[in-house]
Amino acid sequence: MWPIGVFASIGSGLGVQLDVVKELGIHSVQLCCPHKENRTKENAESFLKKLKEIDVTISVVFCDFKGESYADIPTVKKTIGIVPKETRAERVQEIREIADFAKILGCDALGIHIGFIPHDKNDPDYAELIQIMRDLSDYLKQNGQRFHLETGQETADGLEQFLTDLHRDNVFVNFDPANMILYGSGEPIPALKKVAKWVRSCHCKDAKWSDSPGETWGAEVPFGEGDVNARLFLETLKEIGYDGPLTIEREIPQDAARQKTEIMQAMTFIENVKKEIL
Repeated sequence: MWPIGVFASIGSGLGVQLDVVKELGIHSVQLCCPHKENRTKENAESFLKKLKEIDVTISVVFCDFKGESYADIPTVKKTIGIVPKETRAERVQEIREIADFAKILGCDALGIHIGFIPHDKNDPDYAELIQIMRDLSDYLKQNGQRFHLETGQETADGLEQFLTDLHRDNVFVNFDPANMILYGSGEPIPALKKVAKWVRSCHCKDAKWSDSPGETWGAEVPFGEGDVNARLFLETLKEIGYDGPLTIEREIPQDAARQKTEIMQAMTFIENVKKEIL
């Protein structure tokens, strides 16, 4: 129960490289999907060989699109996921391609930030996004795969409504407690309980609230040092019956040494809590 994982990447991209995964002794990763030019069958097979050598399994492949930016909340609204209309059609097609790439990798879960879904159900774009997600979910189902929608942009109530309106049994949640704080979308522990029945993967990530939640970013900090209440987060995962990987996400690639150190600190924190509550 609760194998420790880490967010990783092939080549460039978010997440640590495989040499770091090996050095840390981690055997589960969520993978930031490479961009189109690197999503070849040959690259997938080569990567699988490396994973086998160090006994690592991919739990989720995450969609990552060119042109996305997390510079600030307004930029996220303009660039992330399939909500921006300028890039929507291209990215919807790319999601199908990423799903096929993930299938070659033997991974049955695709993670994604959809973007800022309209709050008003009567907004025509809400219905359009519902239909797009239904079509994509059906495509994934043909591949024997699931969608994991990552928390952050939506409140727990908004996410619950969207999932309910989708009416698809292969769409779930990748719960990131820090994102709830970073985006100002709600207290993470009550949110986790609210969407508990959909949670199939998670990030162990922490953050501190912004002075203007929802308008400016909060600050990401090492797991266990922020406002998530990391111990209570793990206790709540146990309470809701979650038994999957605890995937550490610490995105400071500009400082690889610090990134590795803080991932190791998170691993120690998690192992200590596991000993006490499991």
